[in-house]
Amino acid sequence: MMQIITTHTHTDFDGLASMMAASIVYPDAVPILPKNINPNVKAFLSIHKDLFETRHVDQIKHDDIESLIIVDVNRWSRLDKMECLKERKGLNIILWDHHMNEGDIKSTWECVEETGAAVTLLIRELKKQRKPITPIQATLFMLGLYEDTGSLLFQSTTSEDAHAAGYLLENKADLTVISKFLRPAYGEKQKNILFRMLQNAKRIEINGYDLSLNVQYIERHINRLAVVVGMYRDILNIDAAFGIFINEKRKKCMVIGRSSLDEFDVGAIMRSMGGGGHPSAGSALLNKVNPDAIKAWILELIKGNQQASVQISDLMSFPVYTLKSDVLMKEVYELLRTRGYSGLPVVENNQMVGIISKRDFKKIKKESQLNAPVKAFMKREVMTIAPGKSPMQAAEIMVKNDIGRLPVIENGNIIGIVTRSDMMMYFYDLHPD
Repeated sequence: MMQIITTHTHTDFDGLASMMAASIVYPDAVPILPKNINPNVKAFLSIHKDLFETRHVDQIKHDDIESLIIVDVNRWSRLDKMECLKERKGLNIILWDHHMNEGDIKSTWECVEETGAAVTLLIRELKKQRKPITPIQATLFMLGLYEDTGSLLFQSTTSEDAHAAGYLLENKADLTVISKFLRPAYGEKQKNILFRMLQNAKRIEINGYDLSLNVQYIERHINRLAVVVGMYRDILNIDAAFGIFINEKRKKCMVIGRSSLDEFDVGAIMRSMGGGGHPSAGSALLNKVNPDAIKAWILELIKGNQQASVQISDLMSFPVYTLKSDVLMKEVYELLRTRGYSGLPVVENNQMVGIISKRDFKKIKKESQLNAPVKAFMKREVMTIAPGKSPMQAAEIMVKNDIGRLPVIENGNIIGIVTRSDMMMYFYDLHPD
């Protein structure tokens, strides 16, 4: 009888690192590597195969397994040839995972916590047990941690991830090796795919988010398609992009999603399609289906997953106190002073024509100018926002244009206003009880 450790198919560095860390925590367990692993992981193992011994799933007999240790995944469908153990009575299942979505693996014991990387949880256990690690082990663990946290820059990163990174650096994790294996590869094949995607790029808007879904037919396996989707999203300057890559010969379809907003959870959408991921990145491998059906499926999942997202309409102040364009500047000054406003919209015929703020009073050089109408000093080119947009989108507009307030416009009418203070209150969870 044997104890094994395994992780999800299309294994990334966090999956491999978590497996190897678990093999130190459970020294009698055998690491079992899925058949499909990511190209950069495969390159790493080809160089370090003598240091990290693993077996493939085809090299074991399932009847011999009495204990199963699963890392970085909580769904049977994402394990390679392990679903036959799902109904095994008496099987001891130990689960280490950082995905907080409800999975279907019923464990005997588990450590499931919200961290940026699964390996962070196992590093904590190694420290607790005072298990020594070598520099190359520390390097692999850092590869997993950095890949899943974007080098500690993703919004899903926790303070424990940062402490784990510090511990690995203390144990001489090699950042040169890490930068080499995490550096995205972009070659001629990837460039051609990106060019084709840009040729037929289409933008859509759902619940205030700018998105793009792009279908591409590929004749053979192409590495680093995730890099292509990320570049596609960046070039279009959209909130999220989905690449649908169909290989008719293999009768497979790879769906890859990339989001620039943590609140737009690509991982949740991919999990609903049988794949996995995180808020900013996810993927799913499907058997060949109609591309129109896949697009429709993704769109329905987007609508369902984003319905509960906070929108500007949830944060804006209303009704909005506005000014007519012929109000005198001295009256505006008094209004701002007595009411505590920092700025007010200016309207004519129920349409907003400008905005006046305290900083506009710096333009006044003579006292007589206080008798001029507000339209003489107001700012006419006004940035606005729709009620269905997200707080992150509002914050980006404010930062980019150095403004402190955004009128909320619907059907040409001003229905509310959001300020820099509203954004701070939202992002730092400072709303009063």
